[in-house]
Amino acid sequence: MKRAQVAVFLAVVLATHASAWAQGGRGRGGDATPPQTAKAAAVIDLTGYWVSVVTEDWRYRMVTPARGDYQGVPMTPAARAIADAWDPAKEEASGELCKSYGAPALLRVPGRLHITWQDDQTLRMDSDAGKQTRIFHFGDWKAPAGPRTIQGDSVAEWQAGGGRGATDGTLQVTTSNLKAGFLRKNGVPYSENASLKEYYELITQPDGTPLLVVTIITTDPGYLRQPFVISSQFKKEASDAKWSPTACSATW
Repeated sequence: MKRAQVAVFLAVVLATHASAWAQGGRGRGGDATPPQTAKAAAVIDLTGYWVSVVTEDWRYRMVTPARGDYQGVPMTPAARAIADAWDPAKEEASGELCKSYGAPALLRVPGRLHITWQDDQTLRMDSDAGKQTRIFHFGDWKAPAGPRTIQGDSVAEWQAGGGRGATDGTLQVTTSNLKAGFLRKNGVPYSENASLKEYYELITQPDGTPLLVVTIITTDPGYLRQPFVISSQFKKEASDAKWSPTACSATW
């Protein structure tokens, strides 16, 4: 083999090994290093009990808002027509009492969250308001075929870095396959074509305690003129002493 051919051969071999090392890392015996689980790779610790901190939109969150009070929601005419027809008595009688507890609205309902790892690739969030459960799947998880649900199918990923004073990183959650529901308890609708993106961040308060801040972005081409962006805040609690699950309610 000529000298030039040898040089080319060696360059190809080195490049191949470098690529294999970069893509998975190879230890002794040539075995690929297994990727970290989502739990091991977590950039922030969201586990524990959290309670709502209601610092804005009090009249929409702490009481049932009056029909026609839609301030701040970029509704389409179709959405407004549905909301204008809202009747609390009919909602109570319908038996579908959890319309305002779906994923796009759940974190606006005052109450407590309990976040745990269901397994190394799955984060679970329970809400005592409405007794709801959301499941956040990491990795290459694919949603199974099935009917739409009020919590939908959620895929999560860790993102390094954070904004607005957040510490260490962010959990991004994308939710689809949603059943239609209410953005507010007074009948402001979102359709089954809605999708949801959330960003979970931890901010250290002046006293050193963590504050969970969730930015919630709902997109709905039928009922929203533009994405509806809101945020909810939660304070860490030391135990489950105040955990008190309650059923869904069409009104408060």
